[in-house]
Amino acid sequence: MARSRFLPDRGLTVRMVATMALLGVVYVAFVIGLVLAGLSVWLVLLIVAGFALVQYFASDKLALYSMGAREVTPHEAPQLHAIVDRLCAMADMPKPKVAIARTDVPNAFATGRDEKRAVVCATTGILRRLEPVELEAVLAHELSHVAHRDVMVMTIAGFLGVVAGFLTQAGLRFAAFGAAGRGNRDNNPALVALLVVAVSAVVWVVSFLLTRALSRYRELSADRAAAFLTGRPSALGSALTKISGDMARVPTRDLRQAEPFNAFFFTPAFAHGQGGLAALFSTHPPIERRLTQLAEISRGLGSGA
Repeated sequence: MARSRFLPDRGLTVRMVATMALLGVVYVAFVIGLVLAGLSVWLVLLIVAGFALVQYFASDKLALYSMGAREVTPHEAPQLHAIVDRLCAMADMPKPKVAIARTDVPNAFATGRDEKRAVVCATTGILRRLEPVELEAVLAHELSHVAHRDVMVMTIAGFLGVVAGFLTQAGLRFAAFGAAGRGNRDNNPALVALLVVAVSAVVWVVSFLLTRALSRYRELSADRAAAFLTGRPSALGSALTKISGDMARVPTRDLRQAEPFNAFFFTPAFAHGQGGLAALFSTHPPIERRLTQLAEISRGLGSGA
């Protein structure tokens, strides 16, 4: 991880390395499977490389654009910049770009493949609802993602699922419409399309589960790092409780628009249950688990903060 004053997390580092290694194996199997299914090896490599380049080099711009966010100057958002300046000085890390997304969904996220290109974004909804000390705790959480480099890992890890999802949809459409157009005269292209769908679907499920497991752990790690950096775990707990409670008052349409960014948000726009498969598919641990951890840290600090 980056050399900052954020609490080191060896568990997070091990999980990121293990996830990337497992996804690397899945990636190789994915390419081999598509070639065996009948696709040209050059076509497969072109598709995968194209998605990878876009995801790696443009993920920050795409995220900001999709959220309707824009970078703001210290003159435009003096309080927000002051908090980020103070946290970066405390953490001894480079200051990222600062952005604001104009949406009432109360949230924040970090994006960018490294510290030099990192962006920390807060929504107008969270700026309106939180007290300065609560906002500082949330932004410390987001900056810890940058310092631990897990934003980059999640970006890279996510691209394989994007490719698999794209090929699954393309294969299904080709099999449905292509086969219907030719009748029963030549089913070979349709069979190839179905094989591509089968391989892509398996890869999507595996990559989905791996990245979701990593996402849940990284959120707990960021909570810990932010709590120790600021020395105020209760401020983070208060922000978490306030945001989760106010999320129910946000129009469903706005929440649906923000839902694709759940994995990068401070707290999910939609929480799909707590147990069973819902917990397995969740991008974040249950709020009760996060609040319990923060309470334990507060007791450990002995400050009641």
